[in-house]
Amino acid sequence: MALPRERLTAEAVQLHAQPNPAQQAILSPLALAFLADLHRRFDSRRRSLLAARRERQARWDAGELPDFRADSAAIRESDWTVGPIPPALRDRRVEITGPVERKMVINALNSGAKVFMADFEDSSAPSFANQLDGQVNLRDAVAGTLDYSSPEGRHYRVNENPAVLVVRPRGWHLPERHLTVDGEPMAGALVDFGLYAFHNARALHRRDLGPYFYLPKLECMEEAALWDAVMAHAETGLDLPPGSMKVTVLIETLPAAFQMHEILHALQSRAVGLNCGRWDYIFSYLKTLRGHRDRLLPERGQVQMTVPFLKAYSELLIQTCHRRGAFAMGGMAAQIPIKGDADANEAALAKVRADKLREVQAGHDGTWVAHPALVPVAQAVFDAYMPEPNQRDVERGDVRVSREQLLAPCTGTITRAGFDNNVEVCLRYTAAWLDGQGCVPIHHLMEDAATAEIARAQLWQWLHHGNLEFPDHAPIDFALFDQALAAHVHRLRDSAHPGAGRADAAATLIRRLIHADTLADFLTLPAYEQLA
Repeated sequence: MALPRERLTAEAVQLHAQPNPAQQAILSPLALAFLADLHRRFDSRRRSLLAARRERQARWDAGELPDFRADSAAIRESDWTVGPIPPALRDRRVEITGPVERKMVINALNSGAKVFMADFEDSSAPSFANQLDGQVNLRDAVAGTLDYSSPEGRHYRVNENPAVLVVRPRGWHLPERHLTVDGEPMAGALVDFGLYAFHNARALHRRDLGPYFYLPKLECMEEAALWDAVMAHAETGLDLPPGSMKVTVLIETLPAAFQMHEILHALQSRAVGLNCGRWDYIFSYLKTLRGHRDRLLPERGQVQMTVPFLKAYSELLIQTCHRRGAFAMGGMAAQIPIKGDADANEAALAKVRADKLREVQAGHDGTWVAHPALVPVAQAVFDAYMPEPNQRDVERGDVRVSREQLLAPCTGTITRAGFDNNVEVCLRYTAAWLDGQGCVPIHHLMEDAATAEIARAQLWQWLHHGNLEFPDHAPIDFALFDQALAAHVHRLRDSAHPGAGRADAAATLIRRLIHADTLADFLTLPAYEQLA
């Protein structure tokens, strides 16, 4: 195995934590050497790409708008396809996602979904313990030894024919401060990817199961090309054939919507599809266009996938993927079962069915759910309308999507209930995140970092652009926000909700971010400084 010498560990990698024995096995000397090699080879390039993001955002804040790139027109206009799709990924009609907590991993693998996306990113609070425990859990899942016994004495194990495992590392922007190389914190993306690949890639390759990855938060083809270079280097170091690692890219940023062809092309030998990361995409629309008063959106409950700018994005993704021979994956159903209220539960399931029907009829090859109970609901729709393993033959030649369509805001209102819900979701999610929990059920929806970011960005825009009103003409102002936040802090502090003990810390952070003159790029960056 062509790995760097072990002495690199002692010289370059500093561990700023006290892992337990199981976690220490993940942080073996050779594994740390592998991480150090990735950092030294690729981190400066990553930092340059993040600087380029900031430069682009400054231009958009000054009045420019995103557009299709002139310098990559040849890629969009020429004929080419991605590489062959592995057999294990040819039928992805329902995928389940969730954090890498041990019991959740078992339940997701046993859910009946075709794919389980094990998430080190938006549905996980990236404490070092959470990230390392997740690596232990996935290593055991790959080895076939994953089990769990609950405090109540119930035993869980992985059944025969589990879902195919796909891993989502953190985005390029997130650091891992508990591991430094040459005095610099590593990228969370390289830590998550590197540890999983080091411990599992060869075993998965021997079984024709990857390794497979979901790549989040990309904004341009250069960021995709960096992932391609990282994986090519890792394949060499792990004695894997070139192109063994396959990826699906989440198109969950507004800039990336203008570069779908280019992103697939940058990952051509390993790309198998793109995914409509709808919630992050809405957040990115808000963040990218934060300086444009004419691009404000109504409350998030009114921003459905049927509104014009989201419909255009979804259809462009389908057309792009199928032209290139790739999968076009649909978005997340965030609903969770409502116990004790059959009518409300059926209404929630009806929304899921309608959403999945829209996706399959538009040409998507599969979809996401957040809860095992939704797997049969989504699968029934896709089975009825997609009898074949996928529908890459649906070309969608009727789709013509312009820059203006991708940027057009939707109409709607901001109600008192919608405003208050955003405050509540911001606070409760942040408090739970600070307490180590990255996905939180709130009012029968599974909220993760993406949905909390929508709530935060909307509050910032509504308040900073000023002179906005509710339908009854009452003003939307900072006094109202401060009052709502104080009320929700009081309720959360006295509740049994996740994060109740971090209510005050969360409120202080949210208040600072909402009152700040500039919309912070990510909630999770300042929050990370307060995470264990």
